[in-house]
Amino acid sequence: MARLWDKLLLECLLLAILAATVSCAPYPKAKDGQSKTTPQSVPTYTFTIVNAYTHDRDAFTQGLAFVNGTLYEGTGLYGKSSLRRVELKTGNVLQVYKLPDEYFGEGITIFRDTIIQLTWKSNKGFVYDKNNFEVLRDFTYETEGWGITHDEKHLIMSDGTSTLYFLDADTFKVTGHIQVYDKDKPVGNLNELEYIDGQIYANVWPTDSIAMIAPDSGYVTGWIDLSGILPPQIDGMPVDVLNGIAYDATNGRLFVTGKLWPWLYEIELVTKQ
Repeated sequence: MARLWDKLLLECLLLAILAATVSCAPYPKAKDGQSKTTPQSVPTYTFTIVNAYTHDRDAFTQGLAFVNGTLYEGTGLYGKSSLRRVELKTGNVLQVYKLPDEYFGEGITIFRDTIIQLTWKSNKGFVYDKNNFEVLRDFTYETEGWGITHDEKHLIMSDGTSTLYFLDADTFKVTGHIQVYDKDKPVGNLNELEYIDGQIYANVWPTDSIAMIAPDSGYVTGWIDLSGILPPQIDGMPVDVLNGIAYDATNGRLFVTGKLWPWLYEIELVTKQ
């Protein structure tokens, strides 16, 4: 009887250790593992424009990143997809790598000394040398590729649904995922991503809204409403949706743009009254 009691105590101890390990995991693997504390109020922010920089009207922006004073951009469309290094102040393209015509370029992120770029429906991403844009390797994933960012440890990827995936930065294997909710409502069409001060910023296609997301729970902690940032009349040339978020961590500057937009904006957030 004593041995049976000891065995039960040992099993309880092992279960407690397992529960503690799961609760300390850096990111939940599914919605059931997420925090159940629903935010009671979610603030909405508008914007003021600090600067407007010229943006290439032919750039179908799918990804944006800013590191060490340099702007990087990934563009889409079959036959026109590219990876670019751009001069912020002038919008001049300083360096470009054109993807093979069969790929529709999507989100980008700068990780360590590499640039990582997704493609839309090809289930393939590319890793480039950050300096010369040489293709170092490729990798595969099971979903569509939309947006990508990182938190210095994990890559974070969207696929146009309400799911965000956490990937091992060396193997590109999925290590966890969260479902994104605005209170009790799932938020789908998550697109371009940027990790800023512990939050994931996500363009919500095809809207003028950016969701601010807590990576540990998946709950939206704030909304950025960019309605009206682009003037209604743009010399008769076509424009597409808001897409592209970049952050200058050194100087605290937030940049946004869109597909085929003539401007890339530096903005400051203002709490909406």
